[in-house]
Amino acid sequence: MQHLRNFSELSFYDSSKHIGESVIHYLDLTELAARIRSREISPVAATRGQLDRIAALDGTLRSYALVMGDPAMAQAEAAEKEIKAGSYRGPLHGVPLAVKDLCDTAGFITAGGMAIHQNRIPAEDATVVRRLQEAGAVLLGKLQLTEGAYSDHHPCIEPPRNPWHAEHWPGMSSSGSGVATAAGLCYGSLGSDTGGSIRFPCAANGLTGLKPSWGRVSRHGVLDLAPSLDHVGPMARSAVDAGVLLGVIAGADANDPTASLDPVPDYLAAVGQGIRGLRIGIDAAFNCDGVGFATETMLADVAETFRALGARMVDVRLPDVTQAVADWFPLCAVEAAVAHAASYPARKDEYGPVLASVVDAGLSVSGVDLQRILLRRMNLRGRMAEVFCKVDVLLIPVHPFDSPTVEAMQALAETPSLVSALLRCTAPFDMTGHPAITLPGGFTAGMPLAFQLVAAHMNEATLVRAGAAFQGATTWHRRHPLD
Repeated sequence: MQHLRNFSELSFYDSSKHIGESVIHYLDLTELAARIRSREISPVAATRGQLDRIAALDGTLRSYALVMGDPAMAQAEAAEKEIKAGSYRGPLHGVPLAVKDLCDTAGFITAGGMAIHQNRIPAEDATVVRRLQEAGAVLLGKLQLTEGAYSDHHPCIEPPRNPWHAEHWPGMSSSGSGVATAAGLCYGSLGSDTGGSIRFPCAANGLTGLKPSWGRVSRHGVLDLAPSLDHVGPMARSAVDAGVLLGVIAGADANDPTASLDPVPDYLAAVGQGIRGLRIGIDAAFNCDGVGFATETMLADVAETFRALGARMVDVRLPDVTQAVADWFPLCAVEAAVAHAASYPARKDEYGPVLASVVDAGLSVSGVDLQRILLRRMNLRGRMAEVFCKVDVLLIPVHPFDSPTVEAMQALAETPSLVSALLRCTAPFDMTGHPAITLPGGFTAGMPLAFQLVAAHMNEATLVRAGAAFQGATTWHRRHPLD
């Protein structure tokens, strides 16, 4: 392929250290960064390679909403010059990344998966995009998502396809980010999670995804679905990569008063120090309730791996989340109705049926019912906080289904009890705002399985440390599709 030949075009890179064609696009972000810094790999060649691969594969995978080829090459060339001159900005410098297409990009369309935004060109970058670019990252383009980041694609959009098997579910709204990162079409990406949409695509595509605490990452310039539930975070190939990305995008933002003022820690500071004594909470009844056999077996194996690493398993009982999941739907709907007030119902005929029904539902919720939801949400936060007085992290499933197919998930959408089952392990932690990391933990019938760890507010560093320890002892995250 041409991108490999391009390694020899730049004299200050060592052409004797070429990386195998079947490997380079699956390097971890931090592995690529180290080779860029040592001048073993050129940012220009790495970017050309990604663009070549997108051109070859994404016509089938459909993960990109917009490929920004010329600007990406210009950014790669600028990064190369800076690195050559000794001005190295850090581990994202020259690394090709992509962002979910609800993050504003100045001068380039941000559609949010919506027909009404197909010509929307923002004047400035979202804060997270600006921070990636200030760190020297190369922005390959914008990744496809469901309409307005809810649960279904607009009828005019072809959904992304799982690179492990096209008949299997690629995850929820950040599916483009999951597919592109898993398939080697970027070295990491940004997604968003309102009810599970970082964690579901990472589980489905064999990735590591980190939903930060609510407020840890600025939402300025990111299209809203439900602002008090929305979390922007990294989707990557390892916990270390996720920690690097989060360290760049996190932090206070004058443009977003809801962004936390807490200092951003070095998320990699404790990586490699082990997890001996780490208290991992397990609610056996919660973890087995309606969970598929392969997922249940995987969770037991994961717990054994953590025990072998020196962690201590602690029996806990989680608060009943049934009401919280039920409350998630009307709360999300009310906030979506507010977010779409400028275009709905004025342009209702341009909305897809699923998002339109959500906004309609939100418009019908009474103020009294909303207040009841908000009070129950406050109580849930308090009960969850009590759990984290006893443990450092929780070990739970991402969802109960063993590698579901697209067909099964379409049928599931018509059964409210199954939709609630899908959200049982994810939506409560969007309601409470706790951080969670999703990690590959096994395979079933050739498809990835995953679990998640949840931590106390603003304790993402523990999630990165625990995730890195697990991945240091296992190789599930080293498996890739399309090999």
